[in-house]
Amino acid sequence: MNGTITPSTQYLDVTGGRLAYDDTRQGDGTPVVLLPGMLDTRRAYRHLHPLLTAAGHRVITMDLRGFGETSIVWDDYSPAAIAADVLALLDHLGIERAVLVGQSYTGATVVKLAGDAPQRVAGIALIDSFVEHRSNALMRGVMAVMGTAMVHWPATWGFYLRKMAFPGPRPADLDTYVDGLVADLRTPGRKTATRGHVTGDSAPIGWCAAVRCPSLVLMGAKDPDFPDPAAVADRQAAALGARKVMIEGSGHYPMADNPQATADALLPFLAELA
Repeated sequence: MNGTITPSTQYLDVTGGRLAYDDTRQGDGTPVVLLPGMLDTRRAYRHLHPLLTAAGHRVITMDLRGFGETSIVWDDYSPAAIAADVLALLDHLGIERAVLVGQSYTGATVVKLAGDAPQRVAGIALIDSFVEHRSNALMRGVMAVMGTAMVHWPATWGFYLRKMAFPGPRPADLDTYVDGLVADLRTPGRKTATRGHVTGDSAPIGWCAAVRCPSLVLMGAKDPDFPDPAAVADRQAAALGARKVMIEGSGHYPMADNPQATADALLPFLAELA
């Protein structure tokens, strides 16, 4: 990861499949669990991860059901099901409390787990999440069409990532990274996983009411997934009683297009929790 030593992949067998994760094992304060978004892998944090470890944090990343090195076939790919995976991983690693960071699709995951198991969650951070966001009918229709296209034509996902998701700065390795993601979508059996993700409820309304832990909302100021990113972040922050930080110039993946600004927002939050 950006010239640092990459932790080796480890595996955890749970009911229904096998989870892939990595763990730096060392660090001060509360461990941090980074969860990628829809159709992505834990390498989504390849630029942010070294900044957190350099600051002395123990960092754990996990591949979601159906993607990366985690098993492809599951009976449930929803954010709520992934929350159960995270809890199983914390149990396996002997971690009593962790800070959970969810991006996009898994913003719902960290909110769900914080509400269901508050004793295990020290704090949560949402990065360009859909929680508490309700699209209008037109946007829901557009997203449904795009979702169907991604299931049948993986290049659609590549087009979104290359042409839409990064309206500002682009990671130097973006094209190579996207090539790998698109190739993964063509893996036998992956169509089922893709369908599971694009139909999962990543925008729950009301889940935030159960959250009592400290929360942080990060949002790319130019995120193309929202007509008004700041307004979405405001609703999330209000629902969680959270601090809001807009990452100026960033799109849907600020941890990739502006990792330093993302770290600058996240590290003080982690320090407060420690």
